[in-house]
Amino acid sequence: MQISVLGSGLVGGAIVKDLAQTPDFHVTVIDRNPDAVHRLESEAKVRGCIADLNALDDFSRLLSDADLVVCAVPGYMGFSTLQKVIAACKNVVDISFFAEDPFLLDEPAQQRNVTAVIDCGVAPGLSNILLGDLTRRMERIERYECYVGGLPEVRRRPFEYKAVFSPLDVLEEYTRPARFVECGREVVRPALSDVELRNFPHIGTLEAFNTDGLRTLMRTMQIPFMKEKTLRYPGHADLMAALRESGFLSKEPLEVAGVRVAPIQLTAKLLFKQWRLQPGERDLTVMQVGVEGVEAGHSVRYTYDLFDRYDDVAGVTSMARTTGYTCTAVVRLVASGAFRRIGVCPPELVGQTPGCCEAVLDHLAARGVRVAFRREEIEHRV
Repeated sequence: MQISVLGSGLVGGAIVKDLAQTPDFHVTVIDRNPDAVHRLESEAKVRGCIADLNALDDFSRLLSDADLVVCAVPGYMGFSTLQKVIAACKNVVDISFFAEDPFLLDEPAQQRNVTAVIDCGVAPGLSNILLGDLTRRMERIERYECYVGGLPEVRRRPFEYKAVFSPLDVLEEYTRPARFVECGREVVRPALSDVELRNFPHIGTLEAFNTDGLRTLMRTMQIPFMKEKTLRYPGHADLMAALRESGFLSKEPLEVAGVRVAPIQLTAKLLFKQWRLQPGERDLTVMQVGVEGVEAGHSVRYTYDLFDRYDDVAGVTSMARTTGYTCTAVVRLVASGAFRRIGVCPPELVGQTPGCCEAVLDHLAARGVRVAFRREEIEHRV
């Protein structure tokens, strides 16, 4: 099978190298950065192609040989890239986190008989797959909550944070209003609000704050209470809120010395050097998913805990591992025909397909990414 991977960043690179280990996959990596493409060609048995995806209106020639496409581009170009892949009639697994409504592409995907699995990272992604699996086994789900974050192993002031994917995508999360479900109704709150402290195994106390992470679950799941919060070291939310309220995260262009620039673009540029993992620095990923409902007539709670560290042997960041390997697990499900639904498919639909959640967890475990879970009976809460 010919697989084309669009994007050769930290996560895209991990996806490329993981897929290249499967003898039946012939992988092509496509990016406008020749250095990144050539590096991957030297590190794995892959073919490189240098192309500016934004400059192409049509991907038909670019993807003519592809049987399946992986989209690993920054969020700001995710929707348009996915749209072009679907227009080229190619099945696709996408990890880009874009602001646009992905279901706008559902009809074009169905018309072209395309399977387009979206949001296929760690959260959204793995978290949705776990929830989707439980919807098959529980009579009723009443509450879903997800706490997730990527963090540096060593805390360094002032931000105590490192961006292991596009800094602009991180800043977008701090500005986009956060949507939740409470008592069956949509509730919207500002990003970075409702800060709470929570303790997690292996790492201790972290702060959790509102971000817009539920995405497709708002449409696909009829659950009365749903929320997702981002995890950081305590103090980060106040610092980023101060930047936002001061205008540094605004998208409205300002004129400075005769040049018009959006403050958020400048802020991302300035923070990139401070937030980039330096040689010798390590990251980790923390996620806890809690699901409450009724199973076999009993009120129960399932809790899933993921704690993952930087891979020193392979030199792969934890965020690239947890995001990229979830993606490659789903690539294999689509490639084998184990998941074959047509149209735009959020990852909870993968979880609802018998055998798929187990396959994803086994795939992750084989790469050292393990999810612990526990089931407990609880008192029903109103």
